[in-house]
Amino acid sequence: MTRPDALSRSRKPGLKILTVTGVIGAATAAALWWVSAPAPVSAARIAGLSGNAQDGEAVFLAAGCASCHKEPGTEADPRVLAGGRAFQSDFGTFYAPNISPDPTHGIGEWSQDDFMNAVMAGVSPEGQHYYPAFPYTAYIKADPQDIADLYAFMMTLPADATPSQRHDLAFPFSIRRSLGLWKALYLDDGWTVTGDLNEAETRGRYLSEALAHCAECHTPRNALGALDTNQWLQGAPNPSGQGRIPAIAGPDFDWTHFDISAYLESGFTPSFDVVGGSMADVVASLQQLEKSELDAIAAYILRANP
Repeated sequence: MTRPDALSRSRKPGLKILTVTGVIGAATAAALWWVSAPAPVSAARIAGLSGNAQDGEAVFLAAGCASCHKEPGTEADPRVLAGGRAFQSDFGTFYAPNISPDPTHGIGEWSQDDFMNAVMAGVSPEGQHYYPAFPYTAYIKADPQDIADLYAFMMTLPADATPSQRHDLAFPFSIRRSLGLWKALYLDDGWTVTGDLNEAETRGRYLSEALAHCAECHTPRNALGALDTNQWLQGAPNPSGQGRIPAIAGPDFDWTHFDISAYLESGFTPSFDVVGGSMADVVASLQQLEKSELDAIAAYILRANP
């Protein structure tokens, strides 16, 4: 018969293992909670900035804000950013929010810092993560002065009281806190195309990688939804499941500098097809920029070809 003191001693190793396991689990959970916390833009990076609405209009056009946030419909005023457009993905359906200056349903009560944290860090005024369907993954590379100017311009646009729709996402993608881990892995303010770029290529890189976020559509993604930079701008499956978004770099892309710039200015391809789909809205914005800006984008696109 086992003595009580012997039975007690036999249980101690098991209790110690459970205790150690619990401590490790708690420490891991605490570490993940800390890593996943929303991180706003460094205060020093945006301190003292004052936006200029006139300069912000060019940023608005280059960033293509209206192409995603205008109310769906061919007759929608591109300056009324009521939101509502649906974006299908492997994780569910995202809906573009109202980003008009409406104080209740839009961003009319946001401060400049609120706006910059949202655009450049994907952090809401309430301190929550935004999903990277909002391309802060590109805007993080932008000059903070440009984003301050964009804020000033957007506050001059018409207000609209349309409520934003909730995203329709399945579990576990509906857990916003997990986005902090995604950001730790993939949110990066470095340039993808590097090397000895000339002035036009450098400007085109800024416009393409930071503002126009071309790669968000034209680059394939990995299983976690991050861009596969090894196939930069080489085409991607259409998230809607219909067709494929074309390559604008790589062996299957043979447009010239003139072809690219003319397409962005006129909406006509080298074979005289007319731009269609979501790209039509992009061109409608970009064609309002200075011709030199379109030429810079063309120079960058050619430089991005491996």
